[in-house]
Amino acid sequence: MGLTFAEKVLSEKAGREVRAGEIVTVEPDVVLSHDNSAAISRTFSEIGVQRVRYPERLVIVLDHCVPAADHKHAANHKLIREFVRRQGIEHFYDISHGVCHQVLLEQGLARPGDVCVGSDSHTTSYGAVGAFAVGIGRTEAACTWATGELWLRVPETLRIKVGGAWLRRVGSKDLVLHIAGMIGADGADYLSVEWTGEAVHALSVDSRITLCNMSAELGAKNGYVPPDEKTERWLADTVGQTARLPLNAAGEPPALRGGEDYTRWYSDARAELRETLELSVEGLEPQIARPHRVDNVVPLCQEVGTHVHQCLLGTCTNGRLEDLEAAWEVLEGHQVHPRTRLLVFAASQVVNLEAVRRGLAEKFIAAGAVWMNPGCGPCLGAHEGALAPGENCISTANRNFRGRMGTPDSQIYLASPQSVAAAAVTSEITDPREVS
Repeated sequence: MGLTFAEKVLSEKAGREVRAGEIVTVEPDVVLSHDNSAAISRTFSEIGVQRVRYPERLVIVLDHCVPAADHKHAANHKLIREFVRRQGIEHFYDISHGVCHQVLLEQGLARPGDVCVGSDSHTTSYGAVGAFAVGIGRTEAACTWATGELWLRVPETLRIKVGGAWLRRVGSKDLVLHIAGMIGADGADYLSVEWTGEAVHALSVDSRITLCNMSAELGAKNGYVPPDEKTERWLADTVGQTARLPLNAAGEPPALRGGEDYTRWYSDARAELRETLELSVEGLEPQIARPHRVDNVVPLCQEVGTHVHQCLLGTCTNGRLEDLEAAWEVLEGHQVHPRTRLLVFAASQVVNLEAVRRGLAEKFIAAGAVWMNPGCGPCLGAHEGALAPGENCISTANRNFRGRMGTPDSQIYLASPQSVAAAAVTSEITDPREVS
């Protein structure tokens, strides 16, 4: 019997062959945290350890409430900056860089075969480049800072095999929402979700990030797309671009990890899987998640005509250049409807600058959109774009829980960048294929 991707990666890290269901202790290659680093650092101090075991493995990105919305957030940011300086953490990205998951991937800090853990559930995003990436709790993060180790249960594997050719203005967000509706928000609970098939491999790495990011919304421990030539090209274009890096305490860019120094792991043909789910995108139409659950999914046509007060384009799920371009392809030639508002959050400053260079930012602004600073912004209701009681929002984010964007008396719908742009044109939920 062969091994799955998850079994192979964790076997290599554990130094012995392991199978699904076993408990293993591993040393992660990357340990991510963001604004919650302040809380983690307090727990770290309570443990009684003075120094982080492997400061070079830590990546800290300020992104959830940037710039600080009030004195409490500002104090947390100050505490984190002081901790970073004391510990000599090189991979620190302050408020100007963007959302942690996009920044970490752009900087080449997650690679095929790596074990990446992060104190954010959407750490699963890095499976798009062939990493084993999992979200962990704050206490686990503090202990990993202290010891350099973490124990994990080896997950079973759910293979989602997707065939067929993509239809116009239908993409990876529609696919993952459709699957959430099929299997539920706990349908892949603690499983390794392996995305494969001709439709998945036709996707860009940016679109694969969306699949792995929202694997967390299926309950998955991790999401994974087998590396291919697109992965290699994406990594080659990303790793080594030191001009994108911030300066460390010594005034120098932090060292990047070696470009080709990684291992590509693939599930064996005879590996034991929990389940294989097969479907085609041939007939897939735009999807939408109704409030207040990610798995409350229906074809978007069932919600056509619902008024939306706010349209949110961006976040770690759909804030990459490809997403902005897809949205603009729908919005071009139109203005944002006066009865709604369109907020655009690039996932990172790198994306932001490229959008400016290509004239995309100017086009959105001229069409009536509000161009925001890169960051998490309204996705979690921290600041910027909070909803009023009774308001509806259509968003490219990954969660639509009650009260997620401020008041519990608002409604959040999840959809693709194309669908969000279509709603911005009409001020109501609209099939993006109907906007010319």
